[in-house]
Amino acid sequence: MADLIVKAAVKEQLEGQNVASDFYDALDEEVAAVLDNAARRAKENDRKTVQPRDL
Repeated sequence: MADLIVKAAVKEQLEGQNVASDFYDALDEEVAAVLDNAARRAKENDRKTVQPRDL
């Protein structure tokens, strides 16, 4: 699986919080699932373009 998130950006967003090393893998899996669902919804609506409403 490709890394979909940028660790530095996550750390910056969670400023002041510690981040467990396995958090990034779990977050990456969540992002992948969201993207898969958005792509499926776009396809079900006969579109090749994923749009915000697919989230």
